[in-house]
Amino acid sequence: MASRSLKQPAPRTSAPPGGGFSLEDVKLLVQLVEESQVTHIAWQRGSEKVVIRRGGGRALPPLVHPAPVTAVVPIPAPGAAPAGREPKLDAPGVVVNSPFVGTFYRSPSPDAPPFVDVGQKVKKGQTLCIIEAMKLMNEIESEVDGTVAEIMVPNATGVEFGEALFRLIPG
Repeated sequence: MASRSLKQPAPRTSAPPGGGFSLEDVKLLVQLVEESQVTHIAWQRGSEKVVIRRGGGRALPPLVHPAPVTAVVPIPAPGAAPAGREPKLDAPGVVVNSPFVGTFYRSPSPDAPPFVDVGQKVKKGQTLCIIEAMKLMNEIESEVDGTVAEIMVPNATGVEFGEALFRLIPG
């Protein structure tokens, strides 16, 4: 995807609490996408990020969410203990944690297929799941290219800040 420089949004008149995006900011970004040939725009201000997509594929509303949190977990020697019934946080790979409290969803709607399954290859930036927080649907994206080794949370369940969601094997 080619990058293209767009005119920077005008300063907002009223900053929302916490210095994030105001409704005017999001409307201006949507207008920029509509008036150009751009099909995808991501804009980050502090710890919040707005992603707007248009064109083919599934339609999701503009999302505002903090950047995903990941942690690198040490990789044990080959032949380590087999995977148990509970998530193993000391297993090899990268653990993707929840950036906030909300409800974990594996797919964009109840009748849609999940974003990813165990054993599936993923690319950096690919959507892994959605976390609904305060009626906002927030996409959680992969921070690495790799393979989904484990999904640690059942679909449609509550998650806490920092809770492990996925384990990915980079590569």
